[in-house]
Amino acid sequence: MQVIIITGASDGIGAELARQLASQHSQDLRLVLAARNVKALEAVAAECQALGATTLVVPTDVCMPAQCQNLIATTVAQFGQLDTLINNAGVSAQALFSDVTTENLGWYEDLMRINLWGSVWCTHAALPHLKATRGRLVAVSSLAGLVGVPGRTAYSASKFAMTGFFEALRAELQGSGVSVTTAYPGVVSTQIRYRGLNAHGQPAGSSGLREDKAMSVKKCASLILQGTNRREREVVMSAQGKIGRFLKLLAPGLVEKMAMAALKDEVKPR
Repeated sequence: MQVIIITGASDGIGAELARQLASQHSQDLRLVLAARNVKALEAVAAECQALGATTLVVPTDVCMPAQCQNLIATTVAQFGQLDTLINNAGVSAQALFSDVTTENLGWYEDLMRINLWGSVWCTHAALPHLKATRGRLVAVSSLAGLVGVPGRTAYSASKFAMTGFFEALRAELQGSGVSVTTAYPGVVSTQIRYRGLNAHGQPAGSSGLREDKAMSVKKCASLILQGTNRREREVVMSAQGKIGRFLKLLAPGLVEKMAMAALKDEVKPR
């Protein structure tokens, strides 16, 4: 039996992770789906059940530490163990820092609470159970957590913080049997980029990035699961991301130009 929790499972990458896991594991899978949108979670759960998986829907707002703790406690109470925690819940944001007023700056903290602290709280509650099963920890970060992206100061900050946290935790867990895999998607064809916050802290309704080479959500989820199963340290999703990571050390100015080129013209600073 495998017991797997996915946060942010109501849509996008999280929902596709659930579907692919259900199709791969079927009868031996206990899949716990967490997010705020209960109706959407139940729809994903029904798809997974049709593929043979046993599911448990746990409405969870990862901004609330008590709800993160409840997610883990409910899972263990129901199934008796926890084998994998996939920290996928997150919110994007797109705004030039100079466009954010002092009155609106608070949403930077809100974004950090979702993208970083939600993962920290869930991981802290899950860790004793993962040690017991010599399980897997997964963190879905972003290429913006490896290379700073203009127009993404808040998002990059939250994802860099997430990257640093799980990198340090991986070192701490050496010898425990618990693997830590950090995934770095680039632009993926999901709704998160349209729901990302603008300079006023409201859903932008559009993406500020060029999307002609966006990765499909199916491929993204497949790469994450492949890395998880292999207990890989990191899953960097694109050739551009891999190159940019190392070029940052050798030619940082060039990487900044590459990052700026990824922005649509209408959102570039003038």
